[in-house]
Amino acid sequence: MLMKSLAFTLFAVLIAAPAQADFAEDLAAAAEERATHRVFYDPSYVSLDYPMGDVPAHTGVCTDVVIRSYRVLGVDLQQEVHEDMKAHFSRYPKIWGLKRPDPNIDHRRVPNLETFLQRKGAALPISSDPKAYKPGDVVTWRLPDNRPHMGIVTSRKSSEGVPLIAHNIGAGPQVEDMLFDLEIHGHFRWGGR
Repeated sequence: MLMKSLAFTLFAVLIAAPAQADFAEDLAAAAEERATHRVFYDPSYVSLDYPMGDVPAHTGVCTDVVIRSYRVLGVDLQQEVHEDMKAHFSRYPKIWGLKRPDPNIDHRRVPNLETFLQRKGAALPISSDPKAYKPGDVVTWRLPDNRPHMGIVTSRKSSEGVPLIAHNIGAGPQVEDMLFDLEIHGHFRWGGR
């Protein structure tokens, strides 16, 4: 019986590994595709539908690149984050003075997404080695004024072999060589479940 259990576990791992790789590649492609959209940087608070609510398609911030990329693959970070915050609100940052979760904005805040991804066991070591960053990884940074920022590692690389990042730092979604331009604050790999 133990051998059957071990064989089944090994089979499940072998089946899951390609599925996770496919998800990561698809997420990277979805993030790259975001750079084809004309989006104006707008961090305004907006009342959203729930679930699957979104700000107007022509607006967005860095988190919206991540949110919209995951949505292409059927993962609604608005609902995922909101449900986790409802169950574990005390574990999330209190820097906004909220007394309860707000499905209109919580998933659009980098520190909340960092907490969510950590809680999902998706945190990876921060590295100065570009090979540590795989397509579909989510990376967060802190700007010089300590504002948070995030993006997704794409499958494209610079001429020096550094993965390019899909992000929106103010000029709309872009795919750029900027992985090591800012202080990396978090590195995550999450397959959406």
